[in-house]
Amino acid sequence: MIPTNFPGQGEIARLTARMLLEIKAVHFNANNPFILASGKPSPTYIDCRKLISYPRIRSTLMDFLTVTVMRNAGFEAFDNVAGGETAGIPFSALVAERMALPMTYVRKKAKGYGRNARIEGVMSEGQRVLLVEDLTTDGGSKISFVDAIRETGATCEHTAVIFYYGIFPTTEKTLGDHGINLHYLCTWWDVLAEAREQGAFENTTLSEVEAFLKSPEAWQDARSS
Repeated sequence: MIPTNFPGQGEIARLTARMLLEIKAVHFNANNPFILASGKPSPTYIDCRKLISYPRIRSTLMDFLTVTVMRNAGFEAFDNVAGGETAGIPFSALVAERMALPMTYVRKKAKGYGRNARIEGVMSEGQRVLLVEDLTTDGGSKISFVDAIRETGATCEHTAVIFYYGIFPTTEKTLGDHGINLHYLCTWWDVLAEAREQGAFENTTLSEVEAFLKSPEAWQDARSS
């Protein structure tokens, strides 16, 4: 049974950022930017998959994620917890365990043989499904996973992630227009604030990261030539 007397959301965000920095899941590099899946540069990169190797931090963040969802969506709001392939699978299993609910997972695409299914596990028509993933940027992959869930006859109106970029203004509207509510623990802004508090990176690097967070497209365009 998950306890309900957890810190408020602001403190959860700060502690989550602190833990991500502690395990070096956060990478800032303005001089040699990372290349995102879109092909565009970014001075920031986060690897939430590292969390599975740190049991104490992993357990705490899964408690935080579970209580955040229950506070926001309801304590009896779900019948099934689904993870998105692949990063969402371990986290969905841990959340499902805490909620005492069945766990399933959603493939990015049908595997092309056997049942040719995108849903693995048992998901039934009419079930209320929570989609769990590690992070979200613009919400695009969440829509694909939710559509696969809805094709089974189940409903999916909520997705929960550990980390939300929080810098692309259309993300929550895009998800909202698709009938999806987003729940998360922290954003880049929380990580930046905690990194400054800790002095985890040089001030010049943090200033460059802030410039990117304030106007990511302009920052990328200036470095994509």
